[in-house]
Amino acid sequence: MAIPEELISRLRSARSVAVLTGAGISAESGVPTFRDAQTGLWAKYSPEELATPEAFRRNPKLVWEWYAWRRQRVGSVKPNAGHVALVRLEELVPEFTLITQNVDGLHQKAGSRHVLELHGNIRRSKCFDEDVVVEGWEDSKEVPPRCPRCGGLIRPDIVWFGEALPERIFAEAEQASAKCDVFFSIGTSSLVYPAAGLAYSALSGGALVVEINPGATSLSTEASYSFREAAGKFLPELVRKIPGKA
Repeated sequence: MAIPEELISRLRSARSVAVLTGAGISAESGVPTFRDAQTGLWAKYSPEELATPEAFRRNPKLVWEWYAWRRQRVGSVKPNAGHVALVRLEELVPEFTLITQNVDGLHQKAGSRHVLELHGNIRRSKCFDEDVVVEGWEDSKEVPPRCPRCGGLIRPDIVWFGEALPERIFAEAEQASAKCDVFFSIGTSSLVYPAAGLAYSALSGGALVVEINPGATSLSTEASYSFREAAGKFLPELVRKIPGKA
């Protein structure tokens, strides 16, 4: 595959790289997207019945069981070559920030260290009332379980529809995007804001913006380079081509 010399050169000299990943990179590991996961028993439910605070208040058992089913599926998959290549890239760059819209924890599983999770993590749970992470609870067979501290219901530590992104994490993502030398948008539709705006922050800051996605998006014509490739194929080849670093 033809990788522009400018991209290799900019990565070779870059002091700061920021990466935004979306559902596409996890799909290569077999993680279904939210819509794709609505199969079988779950096909009859709308997102408003499964992934909003209001849905949890109405039917907490249904919502908990939906996420328990998804958590079980995510637990059986492994990071792919794209995830692993990003770990290697992090080792080669002085400042590296990995921003993800995914909730599966596969970047951390692959070995990435500096990961900003914009939408939470399906492997974590938190108290619905206190909004704090809960590490463990008494197995009372109640669904959902109860917070051991306040007795409130425990929910997945996911940003649901209608909820704001975590303020501190998004501020750090914005800062990293605005000051980076090279910005990657990988496996994301570039439609969901405010995350989709990070690439434009990078462009405004003078960064080389690289899109890697099998299909065209609204970012494609704005990016410095747009590659119609799967991350698991493109990223390992790119990392191998960084002279003196790979």
